[in-house]
Amino acid sequence: MDAPAPLSSPRIEYTRRLESRRTESARLDRRFRTLGNFRLLVAVGFAAIAWFSIARSAVTPWLLLIPALTFVVLLILSERAAKARGRANRAIAFYELGFCRLDDCWAGRGETGERFRDSAHPYAEDLDLFGKAGLFELLCTARTRMGEEKLARWLLAPASADEIRERQSAVEELRPALNLREDLALLGEDVRSGVNPEELSAWALGHSVGPPLPPLSAVRIVAAILVALVLLALAAWGMFGLPPIFVLAVLFLEGVLGLRLRSAIAHVVQAVERPSHDLALLSAVLKRLESEPFTSPRLLALRQDLNTGGQPPSRQIAKLGRLIELLDSRDHLLLRVIGPPLFWTTQLALAIEAWRRSCGPAVARWLNAVGEMEALSALASYAYEHPDDPFPEFTGDTPWFDGQALGHPLLPEIRSVRNDVRLGAGLRVLIVSGSNMSGKSTLLRTVGTNTVLAMAGAPVRARSLRLSPLAVGASIRVMDSLQGGSSRFYAEITRLRHLVDMTRGPLPLLFLLDELLHGTNSHDRRIGAEAVVRSLVDRGAIGLITTHDLALVHIAEALAPRGANVHFEDHLENGRISFDYRMREGVVEKSNALELMRSIGLDV
Repeated sequence: MDAPAPLSSPRIEYTRRLESRRTESARLDRRFRTLGNFRLLVAVGFAAIAWFSIARSAVTPWLLLIPALTFVVLLILSERAAKARGRANRAIAFYELGFCRLDDCWAGRGETGERFRDSAHPYAEDLDLFGKAGLFELLCTARTRMGEEKLARWLLAPASADEIRERQSAVEELRPALNLREDLALLGEDVRSGVNPEELSAWALGHSVGPPLPPLSAVRIVAAILVALVLLALAAWGMFGLPPIFVLAVLFLEGVLGLRLRSAIAHVVQAVERPSHDLALLSAVLKRLESEPFTSPRLLALRQDLNTGGQPPSRQIAKLGRLIELLDSRDHLLLRVIGPPLFWTTQLALAIEAWRRSCGPAVARWLNAVGEMEALSALASYAYEHPDDPFPEFTGDTPWFDGQALGHPLLPEIRSVRNDVRLGAGLRVLIVSGSNMSGKSTLLRTVGTNTVLAMAGAPVRARSLRLSPLAVGASIRVMDSLQGGSSRFYAEITRLRHLVDMTRGPLPLLFLLDELLHGTNSHDRRIGAEAVVRSLVDRGAIGLITTHDLALVHIAEALAPRGANVHFEDHLENGRISFDYRMREGVVEKSNALELMRSIGLDV
């Protein structure tokens, strides 16, 4: 593990590293330009020697080898310098994006996770998990599809308390590992563009349908015996005058076996072409993980998952790489002649297929390990950049949520107003009243987003958070559907039905309901809202409900002591409405609707 950087000063460490990478990029850029100038001079020298040699016959043409070889060497050095410069530039981009997160200007600069959006999910849209300026974009430093998918799954589904504690321990160990995170980001850039996890897994597990092979071990033995017999027969023919009929007989047997296996061998050769490239790229990431010493149980388990047959994947993939290099050499002129009697292509294809059958089941583990390591590194990066954010504590009391000085992770700290929220034991629901724009919906998202972070294994935006494992369900951003033919009210009650069903799950439900049933009349809303909330609380759920309709505050009284009223206030100062976003006990005593209407010029 690289030496820990000062956890309290990520800005200082990022500044130091960014300056170093920029200096390195400038040095490599100068080297690349210098090598380019030398190549130009060598080309001119080549042309001059060619002129003196051919037009004037003044020098021997063999002198052309000197500039030609020099040009090749300079070209190789230029390619290396270009690759190193590209790596340095990618490191610069890595730390510049880190500064964007520190300066709260990261929105729209990272991976938004649009492909993970699901309007039917019980909280993903309500809590802004995906999309521009969403939680996924803030967290995701993963550079492979596997890492992005793993992180998204952690945000979309709660884990057990033991699982979360293992992730927390791994994140804490990875928090100072800036070198590892930088290397994974730079290596992962190639893997992102070059590796298709689904295609690679399909090949590794043999899902690509082709002609069946006879029992592999038997075929390899027969092929090896036939090749040995061909060589012996040829040796005996040349040295002892053995009749050529024996050579022809063995070649005939090889031909019969070759025809029998031709379609299957062709399929193996064709099927391995793209996956071999994918594995070569993936091996760089795996090799980097193999070299990192770990101590936390989760990271040690991931390391163990990488090993196959007692060997790390980099060695296993290197073995496959050597086989594929030999297979590719079959196009050499000499092997076109001697290859068929040696069963060159057949034996190598059988060896590759044996590798796939032996190591193929491990490829999925390798992909999963890379994905999980990247997801943990993403959470570690968030933890490093927010040193004041603590890991939540999980309690055996259920259900429970006790957050002190909770803030919204997506809001800049300078704009974040923190509040305390406690639910559990006797108190199960808070009815949050207040005027428009006073902070009610933000409170719901603050509670929900911090719970999602906690259940994923990340630090939370709070002074402290103590909670039990919870399943989150929200109705904050439920919309009508023109194509689906459903109104907003119908969409909302459908979501409420889903939340009631979630109370039958293994985890207690944390429900977050914004402006409950505001799409119907006051009479039905009051009766329906109380019935829904009572049903949720009776089923062991805890949660918060916001409303600006004071007719609903009676729900807390009806459920007392399991329910309580809290509120947000606004103030009218010099004709302008202001908010302090502080949650207070009791029911709000005034509304700002009329003042807001007048402030924009409506005559009311």
